[in-house]
Amino acid sequence: MAGGVRYLPSGDCALTVEFGRGVDRHLNMQVMALEAALQARNLDGVIETVPTFRSLTVHYDPSVIDHARLCHEVDALDFAASQDAACGRIVTLPVAYGGVHGPDLGDVAAAGGLNEEEAIARHSAVAHYVYMIGFAPGHPYMGDLPAELTLPRRMTPRTRIAPGTVAVAVGQTVIYPFASPGGWHAIGRTPVDLFNIARDVPALLRAGDSVRLRPVTADEYDDLQARPLTEQITIAEPAR
Repeated sequence: MAGGVRYLPSGDCALTVEFGRGVDRHLNMQVMALEAALQARNLDGVIETVPTFRSLTVHYDPSVIDHARLCHEVDALDFAASQDAACGRIVTLPVAYGGVHGPDLGDVAAAGGLNEEEAIARHSAVAHYVYMIGFAPGHPYMGDLPAELTLPRRMTPRTRIAPGTVAVAVGQTVIYPFASPGGWHAIGRTPVDLFNIARDVPALLRAGDSVRLRPVTADEYDDLQARPLTEQITIAEPAR
């Protein structure tokens, strides 16, 4: 494997393979490619892989495979040919921007020298790349926003963010799958349930996906909220 990669023990049954520092699309694509190669290798004792912005954590059964052997197996993987595995699905979600669904839209627009319509157009034009799922089940961290929509987190976090809220900060977009506290700027809301334990795959999004956000009106939001998932979203699978 290329130089600069670090193998970090995470307790006695997990290994973190770290590719670098910071939020970087190239680093994340290496993470996703390694995950695909490791899954294809199908090593006995590997239980689960968890991708993040810049690392992959591999959970394993130490009674089947030990830390040293796992490091050796990972180091021996030739995953450059698996880079296309980092190309995920394209998922299109409806979003009602502004108003009661996005109370911070005006402030975000003004900070970037835009009006609200321009801010919506800029934000919805981005193919939001899912770097990782974290903070809460099904909660995506997505990038990368243009400079005019990049600003720090709110000075005062909210004690409650409504589920489905689309929010921005530090050059990224998140969608809150559940009601929770939050310090990002709320600019819209989707009626789509991002995490539902009753589904075969509870989390709708996964690392490596690209998310398109389709602006809808408040009335369309209300109508879509009552519809099944198949009528709310579209998913385009990657070409293989």
